[in-house]
Amino acid sequence: MKLDLFCRVVDNYGDIGICWRLARQLVREHGLTVTLYVDDLASFRRLCPEVDVAADRQQVQQVAVRHWRDQDGVYTPADVADIVVEFFAVDLPPGYIDAMAQCQPRPVWFNLEGLTAEAWVEGCHRLPSPQRQGLMKHFFFPGFTGNTGGLLREAALEQQRLQFAPAPFLRQLGLTPAELASRKVSLFCYPHAPVSALFEAWRLGDKPLTCLVPEGVAADAVRAFTGGDGAAGAVATHGALTVRVLPFVPQPDYDKLLWACDLNFVRGEDSFVRAQWAGKPFIWHIYPQDDNLHHKKLRAFLQRYAENLPELASFSLRWNGATAGVGADDWTTLWRGLEGEGDAATACAEAWRQQMLAHGDLAGNMLAFAATLR
Repeated sequence: MKLDLFCRVVDNYGDIGICWRLARQLVREHGLTVTLYVDDLASFRRLCPEVDVAADRQQVQQVAVRHWRDQDGVYTPADVADIVVEFFAVDLPPGYIDAMAQCQPRPVWFNLEGLTAEAWVEGCHRLPSPQRQGLMKHFFFPGFTGNTGGLLREAALEQQRLQFAPAPFLRQLGLTPAELASRKVSLFCYPHAPVSALFEAWRLGDKPLTCLVPEGVAADAVRAFTGGDGAAGAVATHGALTVRVLPFVPQPDYDKLLWACDLNFVRGEDSFVRAQWAGKPFIWHIYPQDDNLHHKKLRAFLQRYAENLPELASFSLRWNGATAGVGADDWTTLWRGLEGEGDAATACAEAWRQQMLAHGDLAGNMLAFAATLR
């Protein structure tokens, strides 16, 4: 069976990160022939160094990758897959849709939507949407309940996590014995995060803390703290805080980084989901939307995840600029509150991971639904 997956990169690495994980899983675990259409090969290469940014067509880890340059092009029914997935409501090329209409049987067509914890998703998951030329598209929503498509997860991920030894991995990244012994936090956020203020709170802390940040993330704050260009390998210690800049690692190593840290700051959707599978406490920096719609989505998730973690919820809301007022900028107080909830947050992260496991995985759930449509 063939599947075509169409991806436009809006959030630098989140969109292609999700689509690349899904494509590989469909090939490796389900035996599908997958073609990934993607418009931004440069962002793709940051996650997968094998990608040739100059190639219109290439084969990468058994996935056919096509550079999706524009909406032009002539397609025939032979070019159309059995299952067609558009990620996050991208517009398929008109010629491809025309070719879909000529196919018998018609392909299964999914709009794979973005992840949200909002309650309305359960009512929209799997809904049909009639299209031109008699085609039918179905909405497929990832989510956090049994009435959604679940979360993206490879079958071997849990076993890999259980077998992982953090110390050798962290040593390879250059961590010293003192850094290995300290509290370790990974930092992945958007540029507008209040990183400098948080660095100051950590610097004034009473316990050593090592912040591991990928190159290019929070660049201004990192350069100011390290006094250099913020390139991979840069490291500086002031007070209780050590900031170490890491190379931008491939996806499998990013999972290891999450497993190795005590707390993870993540952003967007892809790293947000991986943090949940890591079973460690995390702070989510949600992708900003017009009219602060992202704050509504953030609160919906926190109501599900952090119902019994008021300090984590307060920190998360302030980190995303969703709260203000007297004392809201006192990051030392916010950090101490978060630290005081540490044991409860660790227990919650593990319980949440088990709860998400019970819903199955996104790829398997999507293919099971596709089978009912065919």
